[in-house]
Amino acid sequence: MLKNITLSADEALIGAARRQAALQNTTLNVLFRQWLERFVTQQDVEARQQAAARYDELMRRLSHVDAGRKFTREELNERH
Repeated sequence: MLKNITLSADEALIGAARRQAALQNTTLNVLFRQWLERFVTQQDVEARQQAAARYDELMRRLSHVDAGRKFTREELNERH
């Protein structure tokens, strides 16, 4: 479902954007929806990259931790 929003911008800028959209045989509305999709996707990529960097840093800081041996699946799943 599409939802309407209201944006404010300089009148000359809106006119120039509409002309650019017309040159691309589309509308300013379509171009804005495409931009919004790219913006959200980019934010998701950056969030995943930041999370991966935090994980890598945590693993680096915990690299000195040694459990002494490898545990079996059964030992790891034991409930006490």
